[in-house]
Amino acid sequence: MLLEDDPLFGESLVDMLEEEGYEVVLCPNGQAALDATFQSQFDLYLLDINVPIIDGITLLKELRCAEDATPAIFVTSHKEKEKLQEGFLSGGDDYIAKPFDNDELLLRINALLRRTKKKERICACDLCVDYTHKTIYYHSQALDLSRKEFELLALFVKHANEVVSKEMILDELYAMGEGGSEGAVRVYINRLKQLLPKLNFKNIRGIGYKLVC
Repeated sequence: MLLEDDPLFGESLVDMLEEEGYEVVLCPNGQAALDATFQSQFDLYLLDINVPIIDGITLLKELRCAEDATPAIFVTSHKEKEKLQEGFLSGGDDYIAKPFDNDELLLRINALLRRTKKKERICACDLCVDYTHKTIYYHSQALDLSRKEFELLALFVKHANEVVSKEMILDELYAMGEGGSEGAVRVYINRLKQLLPKLNFKNIRGIGYKLVC
């Protein structure tokens, strides 16, 4: 879904994306975009920020509150750090500033879809990851996780009994331009340890972490 109120720019983006094989729904305002999410299930949102009725950031906040985890890229003329930070805090995964090169947009779309594409259900250490519903089960009980906690724990399950480097974690949790830090990662690790005290999250000094089964 593309949220863009400039009809000429929007149509040119639709043409470019359809030439690359994507099916695109163009919405001229935030209300139309919200309505579209009730009618169809999308793989990716491209959201302009300054659009009529409901702006792009408010729209994504509402979708995230409704547990819609569809990846989202802000396509915006905003370059102020505060506005970009607000976009990420609302649940955005990446952004690209206007004017931009079409090839760069395609690279960002493809990279984000690779990271978030639906995978088969995987299980390890009494944990099972349901990627379709963004849920992780421990002994068949669904865990109450934030989006980043889900991504981090799913990464550990995928690489159970293997060392997960700090770089791998940062790449998984933070998109380009989003400020991730090792301190923030430690907070998420500690949260998982508190939530799952019987599991062994081992600190591999100077390298990363390992979920040991």
